[in-house]
Amino acid sequence: MKSIYKIFGLAALAVAATSCGDDFLTVTSPTQTSSDEYFHTAEHVAEAVVAAYDPLQWTDWGMGEYSPYILMGDIMADDFWVGGSDANDNQNWHLMFNYSATPLKVITSIWVEAFSGVKRCNDVLEDIERGVEDATMADINSWTAQVKVLRAFYANWLWKFYGNVPYFEKNLTSPYIAEQMTADDLYDHMIADIESAIALNVLPWRSPAVEAGRVTTAMAYMLYAEVVMYQRDTARYPTALKYMKEIINSGEYDLVDDYTTIFTEAGEWSKESIWEINYISENATRDWGAPLNAGGTVLPTLISPNNWPAGTEGHNTGWGFCPLRAETYERYSADDTRRDATCWNAGATGVEYNKRYQDTGFFLEKYAAQADGNAGQKASGELNYNNNWRIYRYSEALLNAAELLVATGGSSAEAKGYLNAVRARAGLKTQLEPTLDNIIEERHLEFVGEGKRYWDLIRTDKAATVLVPDSYGYRTNAWTPNKKHLPIPQSEIDRSQGTLTQNPY
Repeated sequence: MKSIYKIFGLAALAVAATSCGDDFLTVTSPTQTSSDEYFHTAEHVAEAVVAAYDPLQWTDWGMGEYSPYILMGDIMADDFWVGGSDANDNQNWHLMFNYSATPLKVITSIWVEAFSGVKRCNDVLEDIERGVEDATMADINSWTAQVKVLRAFYANWLWKFYGNVPYFEKNLTSPYIAEQMTADDLYDHMIADIESAIALNVLPWRSPAVEAGRVTTAMAYMLYAEVVMYQRDTARYPTALKYMKEIINSGEYDLVDDYTTIFTEAGEWSKESIWEINYISENATRDWGAPLNAGGTVLPTLISPNNWPAGTEGHNTGWGFCPLRAETYERYSADDTRRDATCWNAGATGVEYNKRYQDTGFFLEKYAAQADGNAGQKASGELNYNNNWRIYRYSEALLNAAELLVATGGSSAEAKGYLNAVRARAGLKTQLEPTLDNIIEERHLEFVGEGKRYWDLIRTDKAATVLVPDSYGYRTNAWTPNKKHLPIPQSEIDRSQGTLTQNPY
């Protein structure tokens, strides 16, 4: 499905909320079907499964806040400035960039959206537990595998950004309080979900084109490798390596020949794409008063140059956030085809635009607002760009495999082959040895703007030496280990009735 469509409104998240609970306030409708009764058929549970995918699309702008999760890590890394009109525009981003976020000034919507996804996945599992009258075992196993992987994917947002969070695998009842877990405990729950889903052996290697966006075996494998490597769970490295080799040897995926095509509309769900989050502009109804409607993404508007003349140089205008650093452009050699496919040198075109705070002239071409990128939308053009977010690509499976081979003492020749296959596709002829530093630098060049860099620096112990004050006076603080997790939003602390302990930050 090009767009996982929305069936239900936002599920009320109550990690910690109060409720009256008096019997006289409990009313049974004589005419309406209860949710327990409704979700008792295969057709309706299948709807609930689709609804569990819905929060994937919300993070760019869903809860009154812009927080596209693929960039929220990157602004804390070393490829982007924050931009906007000044340091008070999206102030929580600027504070996160400088490792000075506070419980009152930090992204909050990812917390709500992730828990909304967890809750919807729990809904499906509870529907199955109650019994689905006309479902086959194949249906039940497929639904179970999909939502367990999805639940782990949503938990991964919470785990990386906030670390020590309340978590629940059975939906809460009054007084809606969940136990706060450590980040290590939450990791155990995620791994258990992914492993149990894989063990069911029901997910396809690829979804049919009409269902592109559903969880697959390869997507589950990539999520497994991501969380295992971030946790540095070396006992599971051999399994993660096995999964990467299964993807590589499956025949279902491969590198596309031309890197510059990957992020075009024609490049969506290519042979390289293992998993994407779908957005669509055709008939999109996402609007300022309806941010959770199905449709496109606001990400291209956020990150494109301000007051850019519509259609000039094939691009539309934006709001000037997240300009690329000049140093990122300069990391690439001139013969690396990834450079211009990643870094749009708008400043060198001679086109006049409004140069906002921290402007460098460089913008992220991968998701920049293309001239026809919101064609066919039916609401707000700036919110409805037709850019699927590329979450897992085959090149990452190759680089994961190379890194895991190095970490486990595997074949150096094999690791070298995987590493240099990625480089050769970029037009680079020099063969590199598969050292950890070389692999991490190749990941850097390959995945700028794809939400990988910050987490790579943390898990390889490079953050403290790379993420330091800059010469421009923008970042004045250095990253330290107590900055690994953001502050828990104060709104959640206030609702917790004293049960949440704030992260040290």
